[in-house]
Amino acid sequence: MERRARVEAIVAPLVAGLVVMITLLGLIGTAIRDPRPHDIRVGIVGPEQAAAQLSAGLNSNAPGTFQLTTYDSPNRATSALDNREIDAVLVLGSAPHLVVAQAAGEPITGVVTAVFTAVFASQGAQLTVETTHPYAAGDPHGLVLFFLVLATIVSTFVVQILLFVRGSAAGLGTWFEVQVIWAVLAGVAGVGIAAWIVGGYDLQPAAEMAGLLALCALAIGTVTGGLARIFGAPGIGLAGLVVVLLDLITSGGPAGPNFLPDAYRALSPWMPAAELSSSLRGVLYFGGAATAAPVVLMLAYFVVGVLLMVIGSGVRRIVRRPAAAPAPGH
Repeated sequence: MERRARVEAIVAPLVAGLVVMITLLGLIGTAIRDPRPHDIRVGIVGPEQAAAQLSAGLNSNAPGTFQLTTYDSPNRATSALDNREIDAVLVLGSAPHLVVAQAAGEPITGVVTAVFTAVFASQGAQLTVETTHPYAAGDPHGLVLFFLVLATIVSTFVVQILLFVRGSAAGLGTWFEVQVIWAVLAGVAGVGIAAWIVGGYDLQPAAEMAGLLALCALAIGTVTGGLARIFGAPGIGLAGLVVVLLDLITSGGPAGPNFLPDAYRALSPWMPAAELSSSLRGVLYFGGAATAAPVVLMLAYFVVGVLLMVIGSGVRRIVRRPAAAPAPGH
């Protein structure tokens, strides 16, 4: 028995390490091995025939790269850009003009600018490019927002691991208390540190960002806590795989989900990381546009997490009852 225990003590961490390595490389490698842009939303303003010809050419030479929508006026297209319905506006005519929203993501605006500049250069025309919704001066590439999302999710997961290890015997009320307190701390501390890095945010968007971070922390925390209370350590592992690793991968990182393969891109709208990142950009750079869907998604995760925690408490009571029952004959 002693030898068997020694072998298990050696083999178990080695096997766990291999599983983690294979999982990480498998998920991340398949996501980033061949990044190509997909479904970049561009509004087209101009004569119907010219717009149709441009659309046909792009669909032929760069299939799947763009989603083109025609508008009858530049004002309507610009309004759609401001509302985050599209990522760029192309106005056709004798002097073609491209408007890109930098906060939609530099990889997206880079692809749009490069492709359309090349298209008009091949026709002997010069395309003028205008940038709107720029990133903050202290975060010129939008990287701080992504790492704010990353830090929120990872730190929330760490809190759940420590809660499971140090407070596994605590009641449901204590677990809920920790979730709420941590969510408030995550929102305030996350926005506070990010503001310090970039040189400050305005008060209203900062408060809204803190609320979004807190909601995400509640969503991730309760789901992880619920799985831990139901399944124990395997539940922590399952949460780490889904709401941390897969969640962050399907967000697309700083580049966004438009550059991911189809399967990851299909999952992205249903995962908190991508939606939190999108909602933070919406609050900070687009006046709160397109934040309703991310909030609803994170609320749904929170509700599911609360249900899992309640179920976990019920499972614990059922498991403990036989152990507490007196043995026959006593």
